[in-house]
Amino acid sequence: MLKNEIQFIEIDESSVDQRIDNYLFKVFKSVPKTHIYKIIRSGEVRVNKKRIKSLYKLKIQDVVRIPPLSFTEKTIKQPSRKLNPKILYEDEWFIVVDKPSGLAVHGGSGIDFGLIEYLRNDRPESKFLELVHRLDKNTSGILLVAKKRSALRSLQELFRLKKIKKNYFVGVHGIWTKKRTEINSILQKINTKDGHHVNVVNDLNIGKLSKSVFYLIKCVENFSLLSVHLITGRTHQIRVQLAHEGFPVLGDDKYGDFNLNKELKRVGLKRMFLHAHKISFQHPFTEDQFECESELPQDLSLIFNE
Repeated sequence: MLKNEIQFIEIDESSVDQRIDNYLFKVFKSVPKTHIYKIIRSGEVRVNKKRIKSLYKLKIQDVVRIPPLSFTEKTIKQPSRKLNPKILYEDEWFIVVDKPSGLAVHGGSGIDFGLIEYLRNDRPESKFLELVHRLDKNTSGILLVAKKRSALRSLQELFRLKKIKKNYFVGVHGIWTKKRTEINSILQKINTKDGHHVNVVNDLNIGKLSKSVFYLIKCVENFSLLSVHLITGRTHQIRVQLAHEGFPVLGDDKYGDFNLNKELKRVGLKRMFLHAHKISFQHPFTEDQFECESELPQDLSLIFNE
């Protein structure tokens, strides 16, 4: 969309409530952010013929004036077809994607293409596609993507109100004995000596309350397969809580048993055993009860002979 002439863009539903700076970052990806801020401050970007600040939130049918822009477009690498995300469900408001392990949810930090970039590249006709929530790169399973800004707001509000139920499959080292176990712990983010961030259980009540309910599915040898219902959604919550209880997640390269992980790689488990397998909530637009499941992937099911 870079042009050496003035452009006038009318805002539709897909961009309502976006800040003008974020909107311009998205539309003009190859233009440096410093230049975007410069043309906003100078008044070259106008909305409905008026000067605005970078914090201005766009409204339906706003007309945005864009000054001439001429920057070399970046060459964007095409996504790998090896990590094709499977669509489990789709309607006019959102998509339920079965994210494979190894695919980040969005690009950045040396990653050209994440899942959201893949979808946008695969669906150029879609005016709006945004992540409703996130999964770690090495976690597979169910992920929601909004197709309208109204859907994004509604679904994120359901998450905020804890009205969306998420369940995970997780494989751990050790024999889990109870059918149902609720774990409430305080998680604190700390910096390691090598400059990385990790979460730890803090017994002094410094941090954020984290709640999970674990259900035993089966045990095979010295491994246990659990289903987890997240009540809160803290970073690495399942992994930290299980490691603290003495049941490290299989294949976890941050909180797990590193020697065991090497042995598991030799028998075929080359990633973390964590899979988002079910999501349920009241559909915000049809008001029907919505539920969607993703089967345990083959590379994980082999360990438990599923």
